[in-house]
Amino acid sequence: MMTRRLFLAGMALRRRGDARAGMERVMGPMPRVAGVPRVEVMGETRDGEVARKKIRYEAEAGDWVPAWLLEPARKNGRAAICLHQTTRIGKDEPAGLGGLVNLHYARELAARGFVTLAPDYPNFGEYKIDVYARGYASATMKGIVNHRRGVALLESLPGVTRGSVAAIGHSLGGHNALFLAAFEERVKAVVTSCGFTSFAKYYGGNLKGWSHKGYMPRIESEYGCDPRRMPFDFPDVLALIAPRPLFINAPLRDANFEVTGVDDCVEAVKALYRTPGTLVAEHPNCAHDFPSAVRERAYRFLAQWK
Repeated sequence: MMTRRLFLAGMALRRRGDARAGMERVMGPMPRVAGVPRVEVMGETRDGEVARKKIRYEAEAGDWVPAWLLEPARKNGRAAICLHQTTRIGKDEPAGLGGLVNLHYARELAARGFVTLAPDYPNFGEYKIDVYARGYASATMKGIVNHRRGVALLESLPGVTRGSVAAIGHSLGGHNALFLAAFEERVKAVVTSCGFTSFAKYYGGNLKGWSHKGYMPRIESEYGCDPRRMPFDFPDVLALIAPRPLFINAPLRDANFEVTGVDDCVEAVKALYRTPGTLVAEHPNCAHDFPSAVRERAYRFLAQWK
């Protein structure tokens, strides 16, 4: 029995290595990142019992990522990195400053006792950078590096229990939360809202939307925007996260991420989630949105697991 368990564990590790390698073939290699980034506090205001600090942290030498750090007066020991959707204001939306109320999850989690960090993705909000001039093959990989550094920052803060950092995001932030967790074991739970579908069911299999400079140009230049040629798909990403808790919001009428493709991905990996309740997929009857009732269940999910 023990020999069989070791064999299966070895097979799982090899599959995980293959999945990461496939992602890096498209996104570019993961640079080595270590330590806690330097932080500068630019200003602070209060929003009820939440302190909202405008900060920047050094993801790499000379590369400072603008972010909001929200710290509640009564911390529950947990933290979350909160990744924004495709919106000009970037980090301001999850932090509760303008944008769509349904996407203020950094502010709402902070009100529930989480320390939250909302960084700008490259070329959103206040973060202007040429990731390709810095040697990256994709903005996606640069985002993963920056977000990994954000996780390290959160774990270093007073009032945050080590091993209690989650990731949450909607749309752009929804898949960036998945990509982060696939490469960062310190992310202990994930909420993804309107963040993915199988490549075969993304706009009928046309991956052009994934291939511009804000994402992964190799999808077009190396793989012709063809799902059949891609060296990874979202079941691979979900498998890399397993068995860590994963909450999926996949609306029935999401025009960006077709819902049956989400179900295909979930079906492909559900055997990896052996603890009941660690893999949750909800399908509200709405379009590309993160409704309040689903958000509330997602927050309870994050409070349950670490």
